[in-house]
Amino acid sequence: MTNVEKYGLSISGDLHDFIVNEAIPGTGVDPDAFLTAFADAVHELGPKNRMLLKKRDELQVEIDAWYREHGAPSDMDAYQAFLREIGYLVPEGGPVEVATENVDPEIATIAGPQLVVPVMNARYALNAANARWGSLYDALYGTDALGDLPEGGGYDPERGARVIAWAKSFLDDSVPLKGGKWADATGFDFENGELKVKTASGETTLADAKQYAGFKRENETAFRLYFTTNGLHTLVFVDPDSMIGKTDPAGIGDIALESAVTAIMDCEDSVAAVDAEDKVVVYRNWLGLMKGDLTEEVTKGGKTFTRKLKGDPEFATPDGKQTSVKGRALMLVRNVGHLMTNPAITDKDGNEVPEGIMDAFLTGLIALHDIGPNGRHLNSIKGSMYVVKPKMHGPEEVAFADEIFDRVEKATGMKPNTIKMGIMDEERRTTINLKECIRAASARVVFINTGFLDRTGDEIHTSMEAGPMIR
Repeated sequence: MTNVEKYGLSISGDLHDFIVNEAIPGTGVDPDAFLTAFADAVHELGPKNRMLLKKRDELQVEIDAWYREHGAPSDMDAYQAFLREIGYLVPEGGPVEVATENVDPEIATIAGPQLVVPVMNARYALNAANARWGSLYDALYGTDALGDLPEGGGYDPERGARVIAWAKSFLDDSVPLKGGKWADATGFDFENGELKVKTASGETTLADAKQYAGFKRENETAFRLYFTTNGLHTLVFVDPDSMIGKTDPAGIGDIALESAVTAIMDCEDSVAAVDAEDKVVVYRNWLGLMKGDLTEEVTKGGKTFTRKLKGDPEFATPDGKQTSVKGRALMLVRNVGHLMTNPAITDKDGNEVPEGIMDAFLTGLIALHDIGPNGRHLNSIKGSMYVVKPKMHGPEEVAFADEIFDRVEKATGMKPNTIKMGIMDEERRTTINLKECIRAASARVVFINTGFLDRTGDEIHTSMEAGPMIR
């Protein structure tokens, strides 16, 4: 498709059509105003981006020369003085206070697993988003968590019994009963909003009644029990007619755990998006996740079905009020870093646009389908967007990312600091200046996280002239 020449940019026709006809409708954003703001950012911030990359190269030249002259540093004071002299190690200020607001509990208060998946692959993205809940029985049965792997040939009742015993022992630790063990349970009763657990020796209750979160009846005999521990939920399925439940004294057919509470939808290392066609796939899948309508046809075991995002499970609290819990992981998006460019868009001088600027504007625009005035507000209940920003070298580059996000917020009508930043501490210049990196984004930062492969690689690259690296 022919490129669209507008706003001083040359935009791939496919990408332009996606922006105007798919990404923008429903957001309340004016297409011309948005693309004008994007073009202004490209032409005003692009030179700064290139300057920051040039500074990386200049610092590396000086470090290489120092190593060639001195070898591996034995006088650390002299080495640090050199790094300060060239501006690699910056002055450290006083205490820095993180002032980030409107952070969702999945990041602010709940500790749990985080997945990273290529957003170009719709199936993987859906699987990750839906990994908020997982069957403990299935996880134990199908892996070597019990010490051995399952053998083929159908269901093994002996292994199943080991799974159930382990899972109920887990409940004894996480949701203990006042008297007895979960293995002793023979049924359940409800009295004035309190859960009663029947055992052969009589009724008992939870050791901490506040752990009982609620109840959901499925039919005359099947129901779900919700419990909470440290902000995470446990779900006990009671169904005496199910395959497992009919063999269980209490009719328990499965136990599910709130599992992957966050998932990073990756536009960076796990994908190869090298042109407009690829970037449209990236952005279209992110759009489907934000609108909640992403689907994928999946064939498994000879059967084809449609995979889609799960809804939020609803249940009644002990006092009878209807409520729900999140059915999906909180989705973050990882933009590319400051280094890469992409031929999908070129500027007025024919330069490929910095891909980090393009990602920020387009993933930010698309996030309005969740957090904007017409949004679903199902991903972030706090109205925030979460961007993981990788491969930044020091506080100056973090400040530049903050400046980009400020431009995106103005272009999309977001309130200041709606876009939150996860700083990937995977470059040497960021590690040794981490405090100042946090200061540079103190109103946005929600986490720091080390990508150990990149971090190790940069250590080797930076000190290449010092000689072989010894483990």
